[in-house]
Amino acid sequence: MFRGFYHAASGMITQQRRVEMFTNNLANINTPGYKADQSSVRAFPEMLLQRLETEKSPSGQVTTKMSPVGSINTGVYVQDLTPTYKQGDLNKTELNTDVALNNIFMPTNAEGITGSIFFTVENPDGGVQYTRNGNFTLDGYGFLTNANGHYILDTAGNPIQLTSDQFTVTADGWIQQDGQNVARLGIAFAENPNELAKSGEGLFQWNNGQALPSAYENGQVSFALQQGYLERSNVDATETMTQMLAAYRTFEANQKVLQAYDRSMDKAVNEIGKI
Repeated sequence: MFRGFYHAASGMITQQRRVEMFTNNLANINTPGYKADQSSVRAFPEMLLQRLETEKSPSGQVTTKMSPVGSINTGVYVQDLTPTYKQGDLNKTELNTDVALNNIFMPTNAEGITGSIFFTVENPDGGVQYTRNGNFTLDGYGFLTNANGHYILDTAGNPIQLTSDQFTVTADGWIQQDGQNVARLGIAFAENPNELAKSGEGLFQWNNGQALPSAYENGQVSFALQQGYLERSNVDATETMTQMLAAYRTFEANQKVLQAYDRSMDKAVNEIGKI
């Protein structure tokens, strides 16, 4: 009976985490470049139950042995939350400082995982970060930054400084002012984007801040930059609401099982225990 408490409780905790994940996805449905999380639910390792038995030999000697009863599951848990890097729709803003990444073709590795590309952003704590959010701005010194004030980097890993917000971004990443190439936006390619870790505010890190290879140098990668556009979140509101309601119903089912175990335990202690 106690195992039943643990099983039902683990199911409730798992579904609560999934509801929180879906809620966070919905909260970021209007965040440019946001990548929706998806959960991986797994069962805890099974336990092998054994029974202690006694045997009496013809000579009268008593021995004990363990006889297998069978295996039993010990509950479930959320193993990991992994973003899905599917391309979001592009929204026209007509702002010079807004730039969207458009995946034309991304190669798939031997494991069947499709790669993805990202803008390169300076990490104030060292190393580099990556984002799909192209909602950029110019700071007081003319440096191109993201919404958090972090520098957007060029292909050499340097901050990009401009004289004004009157500039042009070409499809292949060059930033031009007065008809001259000023800098080229650093675009990184992740062969396996699942290796990236979220670091908050729509930013990702790879291998403790190390740099990913350039997407420009990969002949298998095909993409284009579109100025005056932003990539929308890839959250599907209808699907997310449906999954969240299903998770909530599963939470309620586990809750009812837990209440049934509680009533059974109450009878065992307060009624059967009196006999």
